[in-house]
Amino acid sequence: MFTKPVLGRTTADAEGDVVVLLIGMRINHFWAVHQWGLVMGSMFRMLRQLEKDPGRGLLGKVMLTASPRTYYIVQYWESKEKLYAFAHAPDMLHHPVWALLNRKEREGRMRGHVGIWHEAYVVPEGSYEAIYGDMPAFGLAAAHGQIPLERRGRYAKERYAYRSKAEAEPAEEAR
Repeated sequence: MFTKPVLGRTTADAEGDVVVLLIGMRINHFWAVHQWGLVMGSMFRMLRQLEKDPGRGLLGKVMLTASPRTYYIVQYWESKEKLYAFAHAPDMLHHPVWALLNRKEREGRMRGHVGIWHEAYVVPEGSYEAIYGDMPAFGLAAAHGQIPLERRGRYAKERYAYRSKAEAEPAEEAR
């Protein structure tokens, strides 16, 4: 499917903190398809499960390849609480897959065939910036919406200083 670009410079319409999860895998031994195939297949199944239930909090995702061995997904979440809730939900696929992989690792059955990693970030409002030139909604803008860049300021220092009304009101009341 071809998505038309939005002409001009735009930014993400994110307000408040932004929760980002990078999660991926590295194939250490290509011949061990039975090990890394389980991990890759599980990643895709979890994403499908989350897409069917938007209330779980996944706002958007970007799938990337770092090398022929390394694949990862950048995920944007509504909140860290929803991310934690998904990770620990017994009715979701992540919980039993994580238990299975931990069991295989303890028993020595993974034998270094596949590496698994994740990094999670909660980025406070005013500490992130996103600029897109002649791009369809992508990444943070696909997760939160896309607006003209000028709505957040002409210069980077203005965009970093941007605070949503909800965040700005308590600061004004404190004066």
